[in-house]
Amino acid sequence: MVQQLQLSIGDKELKELNEALEHGVSPELRRMLNSLPAADAAHLLESSPPKLRSLLWRLIDQEQEGDVLQELSDEVRQFFLDRMNIAELKAITDGQDVDDIADLLQQLPGTITRRVLDSMDSQDRQRIEVVLSYPEDTAGGLMNTDMITIRPSNTVDVVLRYLRRHEKIPEMTDSLLVVNRRDEYIGSLPLGILLTTDPSATVYEVMQTDVTPIPADTEDTQVAQIFERQDLVSAPVISDKGKLLGRITIDDVVDVIREEAEHSMMSMAGLDDDEDTFAPVFKTARRRAVWLGINLITAFIAASVIGMFQTTIDKVVALAVLMPIVAGMGGNAGGQALTLVIRGMALGQISSTNLRWLLSRELAVGFMNGLLWASLVALIAYLWFNDPIISLVIGCAMVINLSAAVIVGASLPVILKSMNIDPSLAGTIILTTISDVLGFFSFLGLATLFYA
Repeated sequence: MVQQLQLSIGDKELKELNEALEHGVSPELRRMLNSLPAADAAHLLESSPPKLRSLLWRLIDQEQEGDVLQELSDEVRQFFLDRMNIAELKAITDGQDVDDIADLLQQLPGTITRRVLDSMDSQDRQRIEVVLSYPEDTAGGLMNTDMITIRPSNTVDVVLRYLRRHEKIPEMTDSLLVVNRRDEYIGSLPLGILLTTDPSATVYEVMQTDVTPIPADTEDTQVAQIFERQDLVSAPVISDKGKLLGRITIDDVVDVIREEAEHSMMSMAGLDDDEDTFAPVFKTARRRAVWLGINLITAFIAASVIGMFQTTIDKVVALAVLMPIVAGMGGNAGGQALTLVIRGMALGQISSTNLRWLLSRELAVGFMNGLLWASLVALIAYLWFNDPIISLVIGCAMVINLSAAVIVGASLPVILKSMNIDPSLAGTIILTTISDVLGFFSFLGLATLFYA
């Protein structure tokens, strides 16, 4: 059983692991696998075909399973969750952060989730149910309820003695959260200030109020923007009534950023962002067939436009040679505008106040580039076919198509977003269809007028 697996671990460890795999299942292989960090073990599982993946999973110690599951993509994680019973599911949640447990439970059927929750003690169950009550792509779904809260009337000395009674503090704790008697968030006390302040000072005197809490219903992409703009390590999450619910930490925000990047990249190809590289043939083929079918429909639409001018093409064969240039240039110009606007929307830079300016700018850019490249292509067409009419036709068509394509590319994401359609997923296909149709129609339509 030889598997050359690429891992984010050292060359020496990788060589030893592959050598162990050559000899099949062994105690040495189990030891090596469980000595890997959870992220590397997860990467190994994701880099393995299904049969080997199942074999390697059985070698992972039970106390390591929860950590490894958290590092897996949703689809691969689902593969293992579907094969676990209630006792196994309960065991892997022990010791996990509340937000991580919620992520796991959200991938299970409702009846299974309820049975796992019922097997927990009341305190853990209540904390997890708070997170589960919010969609997973909101601040409430991202937050962790594991935090340390203090009162503003306490002195720094009292807070320090309170902290010393803890065996450990929650991970990613850079500040303590200050609440009133109604558990409403009023400020934070960074650990750096806590450790360097006069012990007799009160929390109210030294706490900071410049970190704005994040409402629980805030979208995860907006949360990532807030962390980026304010360089946060953690941030409090509050209810609509101002009550402190939990906190979001930078590790969860990094996951959001990574998932958004993967989503954008995969959506451009019409693929699921959780697509398993080693998914079974039928499952992969079925997913891809949907978008291939949509692309086929759009291709027939473009072909039907060409068919409308079949007589003109028969008269001037050079048109068939040149028309892909017009459509291709329009598609590329529109794609640039589409990508720019999708990025701007993701960063929260585009609104109704600046959209008109942006569209005007894109029209000007498209027109200028249209004139530039139309002049070059027209010259080449004239030298190639020695026909001034076809040179004029392709030049005019390129100016028209590039100008129209950038407007379509810039406006499509906004229109699709208003219709609750993912611009990354549908934008490219729609843009390609429109730019092809406009390109063929403008080029062949003008040719028909001049050669009639």
